[in-house]
Amino acid sequence: MATITAKMVGDLRAKTGAGMMDCKKALSEAGGDMEQAIDLLRKKGLSAAAKKSGRVAAEGMIAAAGSDKVGALVEVNSETDFVAKNLAFQAFANGVVEVVLNQNPADVEALKGLDFPGSGRNVGDELTHQIATIGENMNIRRCLRLESKSGVVASYIHGAGKIGVLVQLDADKADDPKVAETARMLAMHVAAANPQYLKRSEVPADVLAREKDIMRAKAIESGKPENIVDKIIEGQINKFYGETCLLEQVYVIDTDQKVGKVVEALAKEVGGQVALAAFARFQLGEGIEKKEDDFAAEVASMTK
Repeated sequence: MATITAKMVGDLRAKTGAGMMDCKKALSEAGGDMEQAIDLLRKKGLSAAAKKSGRVAAEGMIAAAGSDKVGALVEVNSETDFVAKNLAFQAFANGVVEVVLNQNPADVEALKGLDFPGSGRNVGDELTHQIATIGENMNIRRCLRLESKSGVVASYIHGAGKIGVLVQLDADKADDPKVAETARMLAMHVAAANPQYLKRSEVPADVLAREKDIMRAKAIESGKPENIVDKIIEGQINKFYGETCLLEQVYVIDTDQKVGKVVEALAKEVGGQVALAAFARFQLGEGIEKKEDDFAAEVASMTK
């Protein structure tokens, strides 16, 4: 039998919001498997943060750059928030995103081999130089670029670089200012609503199967008759789509509309075809587990 440590229980509690004893019991039933324990808690309706993908704990910033039809995002991490506020660090991150915008590297490794503007070094060497200069470890975690051949790409940065968003609207009347304005408003929506997919067809089959399994278990656990469980699941799956698929989300700027209807209304207003083609959302440090230092223990160890 797997040993269930206090840290494992604490981590599960942080991910789900469930009680300590419930977390310990779930981990024991799951043999120490964190994801299985999360599912067990969700099936029992004990998870208060069921869709939380990972603790946001890394420091640094998200930088964005764009020009009409093209937009780019990059995440550059640092060890501390203090360094993230350093002007040299911010200049480096903004320089990196300009390289992504202008040269469209395939990935971070390709990005590191490209010239960093005004330094005589490539991006990888400039990163090393900044680490030596600033005196703290730094990392270019990820980058992304969107381009519309007949439309606009809007960028939005929230919370001084904590969240960065790109939204691509393809439109045959992209010169109408309402297209760019709507794209930017949709980018703000994405920052707030955190959609996982653009539309239903993009939801992976295994994700859908997992959600249905959890919904079925919760319905049976609550005593619902077997003959209406499928009907309950059908309604809950539609709710799941409404929470996770951008086109089906309630528009945060006008809650009487859904995002798909906002795009349709824009098309009628400008008198042409408009399609929400793609989006991207970076949240600083998402999925990274940050080491939590015990300050009291650290001080105590220094006095020995």
